[in-house]
Amino acid sequence: MNNLTSFVSGHMTDDTTRLILDKAKWPAIDMELAVNCIESRRKLRGKVQEWYDEPELIFPLKLSAEQCSSSGTARYKAGLARRIAGEGMKLADLTGGFGVDSWFFSKVADKVLYNEMQTVLAEAAKHNFSVLGAGNIVISNKMVSKEEGSTVTDVLGDFAPDIVYMDPARRGEGGKKVFLIEDCQPDVLGLKEDIFRIAPHFLIKLSPMADITMAAERLGRQCREIHIVAAGGECKELLIWMDRDWDGDYTVITCEIGNDSTEYQGLTFKSSEERESTAHPAEKPLEAAGKWLFEPGKALMKAGAFNLISARFGIGKLGRSTHYYIVDSFEQALQLRQYGKVYEILRCEPLDKRSIKAAGKDYPEAEVTARNIPMDTDTLRKKLGTASGDNIHIFGLKSDTAGNLLTVTSSKI
Repeated sequence: MNNLTSFVSGHMTDDTTRLILDKAKWPAIDMELAVNCIESRRKLRGKVQEWYDEPELIFPLKLSAEQCSSSGTARYKAGLARRIAGEGMKLADLTGGFGVDSWFFSKVADKVLYNEMQTVLAEAAKHNFSVLGAGNIVISNKMVSKEEGSTVTDVLGDFAPDIVYMDPARRGEGGKKVFLIEDCQPDVLGLKEDIFRIAPHFLIKLSPMADITMAAERLGRQCREIHIVAAGGECKELLIWMDRDWDGDYTVITCEIGNDSTEYQGLTFKSSEERESTAHPAEKPLEAAGKWLFEPGKALMKAGAFNLISARFGIGKLGRSTHYYIVDSFEQALQLRQYGKVYEILRCEPLDKRSIKAAGKDYPEAEVTARNIPMDTDTLRKKLGTASGDNIHIFGLKSDTAGNLLTVTSSKI
């Protein structure tokens, strides 16, 4: 093992295809494993920096490095699990995979059961957890499938968890991505009642592409909270907390993870609140110079809380299908930064040939976004003739009250 990890550390910048072709030069090295470790570690840099910085870890499947949680999202899940089950909890991760989630769970739990169905990953996890000093993680390598005749009880044995976590595989036959709960493996719908006979809490990670309302309906009355986690300008995870004793409306919690991955900012609301909210139309948007433009973050966009944003903060929405808002006060603009991006509006004019030509001349470098107008972003950028850069952002947006607008803003505050 020392030879392997030394080889990986010494060849991190090498062409891995060339290493495979020249593997005869290093007969004592399992070159396929070495290349997987090299390519996996490259993917972990900045994503799970703690593991990238530990040269003794091994990674047999590079796809697992692509699909694993980042430090930020794994830390969020660990904090959520602690809030759900409290101090001294026991947690069972039935789809352990790469092991990042289990490792972060181990930092807040008394004991963690890591179960992985692929033997090669389970063996690697055993080694890695030992290197990382995670002595409170129990390793298991068993199937979790009713179709295969393996029950949850078979997997858990005498391990009695307070909370069960599952991240079902979202790829079907031929590696095709799937988004419906029942198409993922293991089938959490089929296992739900078995789990609730053993543990009071069930935490499920679903694809960020999954439909929230549909997922809640199919999971049933025990669906207590839905967490939408975004980071780096992308919606990363959809987490569902199932509570055996819950029977009521579920809460949606949006989270925008900050740059240091420990600051969690977002909006919390009941699922019924959006249905019962009415958006206020943005009045006189052509007179918005000196005000601010709010663009909801990816978590809020996924949550679909478009009317609620307007009603809760008292800000005008540009259009029914244009999810941008005019903010009057600087204090409120600062407050809204935790939920998305806020730009200072420099000028706002009707979108036409004259305004496009003038904006392109005045701002030769600018970022460009088009939403809900008869042209896409690339077309608007070409018409403006701008290059990417500077601290200007030009928006082409449709207003229900003023038609298509060209809005020039300064970079987000």
